[in-house]
Amino acid sequence: MSEVVRQSDGADGDGVPGRDVEPEVPPEPGTGILRVFGRQLKRFRLRAGLERAEFGARTGYSVSTIASYEQGRRVPPPRFIDVADELLNAGGVLLEMKEEVARAQYPAFFRDAVRLEAEAVELHVYDTHLINGLLQTEEYARAVFKMRRPLLSEEMIEQWVAARMFRQAILSRWPAPLMSFVIEEAVLRRPIGGADVHRGQLEQILLVGQNRNVEIQVMPLQREEHAGLAGPFTLIETTTGRRIAYAEVQKSSYLYTERTPVRELEAQYGIIRAQALAPRESTAFIEGLLGEL
Repeated sequence: MSEVVRQSDGADGDGVPGRDVEPEVPPEPGTGILRVFGRQLKRFRLRAGLERAEFGARTGYSVSTIASYEQGRRVPPPRFIDVADELLNAGGVLLEMKEEVARAQYPAFFRDAVRLEAEAVELHVYDTHLINGLLQTEEYARAVFKMRRPLLSEEMIEQWVAARMFRQAILSRWPAPLMSFVIEEAVLRRPIGGADVHRGQLEQILLVGQNRNVEIQVMPLQREEHAGLAGPFTLIETTTGRRIAYAEVQKSSYLYTERTPVRELEAQYGIIRAQALAPRESTAFIEGLLGEL
């Protein structure tokens, strides 16, 4: 299998499977699944005999927003799809597209990665700058997006927060994937969003770490040897046995499928885990950080 390298100008440190997703721009107008969803939405609305104004009033959205959904120019949130399917008596047609519509919130280069992440049987992540997106609370994610420059609109911030929370469905999926996270101590000490958000985030990490299929380890600052100095990355194994690696630096992201680079990163991750605190030690360490707050 040949190596696949995907490069983007909009990753900004968070466009990886199992890491944070921070798309640089809104979804491209008329993205395929959005156009399909929009046409179906309009068809069911007309069948129900509802004008956009009345439909918007019943769902809590403006006429212009409904028009944007029907024209495939904006990504409808999951809650809207749930309400619309029931209100228009769509028989689950709109609901069936909800997952694909949610993926349209991500930049084009990342949509395949989201799919791979959602279907993973194993997911192993090394993070160096931020708490991983799969572990983030809504408040932490919102604080991260508010720090983006140039500034994001409030609507875009909420859309990306919803997208990040949607990805966390993997944490309750069954069969449960085997997951591990190695987090740098500096990341855990960084109070992004303030003291309350920081406390809630540390508590969330401990809560997720209680799952039998999840192991969380801390890489302490006081380590003389460190195999992860080249930066963060993610390892994925799919249901078909494919092993994939994802690495990112600044605004460039790379998805590897060739066995040689994937094997090298797998070996590197094994060393990183050996150098980090054991899971129980890591839990005690994070509890200690909470005690300091």
